[in-house]
Amino acid sequence: MALLRSLGFKSTSDRQFSQAIKNIFGYYPANINLYRLAFRHRSAAEGPQGLKINNERLEYLGDAVLGSIIADYLFKKFPRKDEGFLTETRSKIVCRSRLNKLATKLGLDKLIQTNFDPKTISRSVRGDAFEAYIGALYLDKGYNFARRVIIQHIINVHLDIDELVHEESNYKSKLIEWTQKEKKSISFNVIDEVGEGFRKQYIVEVILDGDAIATGRDFSIKNAEQNASEKTWDLIFPSENKATVYPS
Repeated sequence: MALLRSLGFKSTSDRQFSQAIKNIFGYYPANINLYRLAFRHRSAAEGPQGLKINNERLEYLGDAVLGSIIADYLFKKFPRKDEGFLTETRSKIVCRSRLNKLATKLGLDKLIQTNFDPKTISRSVRGDAFEAYIGALYLDKGYNFARRVIIQHIINVHLDIDELVHEESNYKSKLIEWTQKEKKSISFNVIDEVGEGFRKQYIVEVILDGDAIATGRDFSIKNAEQNASEKTWDLIFPSENKATVYPS
């Protein structure tokens, strides 16, 4: 705590917040306000004279910084792979579902400030906050420092890149390809919407040859379709390893 006080974190709240960042990522922030902003959802936006300040600008910046760092990392790790492979692998790493899971695994969800029940929080809010954190890290410490943190404390610890390369995550595309091959009809229908505002979730149903097979639920239609597609795929191919692409 003496070290934190010497760094200028005078309040107990600031010291605790800074210690949380240190525990997760291995360093103390210099500008604590950047990180507090990174975890402020728009539902908890605040500012002077009615100006609503939240983490969306930092999210925009963090998305670009993270994408650049991951692209550089993959370019050097796979010197013989082509642009298509690199692009697909980067997409698997920075996709919303992956960032949501990473944020939860790292414990960043506990730092997010919102004005609604944490139990109903959209999973995408976690991924958004993760990207906003990257934006804050970049502004606070610079690109090279951010790159080291992302590689040493995120990629090396929480991601198995070689396994991820072989992972098939787009179940909707897989399902559509399979139905085309088998000459089956398929459709994705939004059958219900639950909640309002930031709590709204969509329920999507997969219809295969006129029969309702499975439903998926999420805070975006796209993710709900993926959830429903994954459930459908598991019903059709229950013994298939999810990390393996089905044979053509």
